[in-house]
Amino acid sequence: MPNEKKERKPRIKPLVEAADSLSLGISIVVAVAMGIGIGYLLRSLSGVYWTFFIGVFIGIAAAILNVYKAYSKQYNEYEELAKEPRYAIKKQLEENEDDEDYGEKSY
Repeated sequence: MPNEKKERKPRIKPLVEAADSLSLGISIVVAVAMGIGIGYLLRSLSGVYWTFFIGVFIGIAAAILNVYKAYSKQYNEYEELAKEPRYAIKKQLEENEDDEDYGEKSY
């Protein structure tokens, strides 16, 4: 039984990560829709038309915040991956940089 649990985790983890990436688009739509709802509620309570746009701007700001959080998460994962020796292409490029001649080319 314990071996079955170990086998299931690696299969489920990529699915969860993929769903997390897909949920970004859904969260943008939901954030804007909630902002529109807030704006409609503000307009209904106050009777002033421009308060609707306060809610819309809140929704757009929430959507931008969701995108920023997703970007930050992906960037941190990229940085961790770049630290692994097998993906250290930057060091390889710096080592090979001295070998190339950037002088005039004769064609």
